[in-house]
Amino acid sequence: MKDPVTGKPDRGERPRARVSDARAKETQEAPAVTGEKLQKVLADRGYASRRAIEDWMRAGRVLVNGVAAHVGQRVSPSDRVLVDGVPLREASRDTARVLVLNKAAGVICTRADPEGRPTVFDALPRLSAGRWVAVGRLDFQSAGLLLVTNDGELANRLMHPRAGLDREYAVRVDGRLTDSEIERLKRGVQSDGEELRFSDIRHYDGSGLNHWYHVVLLEGRNREVRRLFEAVGRTVSRLKRVRYGPVFLPSTLRSGRHQALGDADIAALYRLVGLQAPRPGRSQRRGPGAREIPSLLLPYPNLSEAPSHKQRRRRSPDARQV
Repeated sequence: MKDPVTGKPDRGERPRARVSDARAKETQEAPAVTGEKLQKVLADRGYASRRAIEDWMRAGRVLVNGVAAHVGQRVSPSDRVLVDGVPLREASRDTARVLVLNKAAGVICTRADPEGRPTVFDALPRLSAGRWVAVGRLDFQSAGLLLVTNDGELANRLMHPRAGLDREYAVRVDGRLTDSEIERLKRGVQSDGEELRFSDIRHYDGSGLNHWYHVVLLEGRNREVRRLFEAVGRTVSRLKRVRYGPVFLPSTLRSGRHQALGDADIAALYRLVGLQAPRPGRSQRRGPGAREIPSLLLPYPNLSEAPSHKQRRRRSPDARQV
């Protein structure tokens, strides 16, 4: 149809308006994306890591409302989720637990080992629901502080570089470092294509070929402490982690043993990584007159509730006790 004034084909706005109306209608009818991703929900409840759960989905082990789940799928509280035919359990955050484990050398941090070596999970208490998740790892020959929790989201937040939680280690090396070696370790070295460095390094004690240092890392890469010392020609003979962020390893905790964090410490860790503090766990609730669990937290940046003056007197272990 031609325009009666110009004689040109009519290209009025009405057809485009109809298209816009149709698009608007489609937008209105499109369902809103709601709920959380299923792999995150399961990881938060202590089933496994998100990557492992994605593999479970591909293998058909996870069902949502009777249909096999797919990676990236979102679920709401009304959805019925089954894992290996068992209904989804309650969120572990309602009974959050965090343990400080003094890992012994010669124990691995994986859940199972084809060679039959002992794992850190062997000696942990059984959970009525969920599973223990390690916050980072220590290599086979390293010892010291390892945090474990039944809340996968808390573990992920504590490990993520965005949290900015440093790690402190007591290290015994062959001889005393020179000033130039210390400066190089703090400035940074190249190892296997990665730049590694200590944010702090201090001589603690020693003589002859055995000298103890306390070193601090901002990340926990594979064998990072050993690789740094190797870069300056030094050999590490003993290595023990004594602090993870604000959590320190008490000198009274024997090798291979664990100690539970109290409710106040757990709540402080949640707030530190931007999570809502949980309700006290059943195992943490205590009757009148019960002895308070001592704090294992040191004063730390952005820690909402710093330990009391009495609690601050507890210090990380003496390097000579490693």
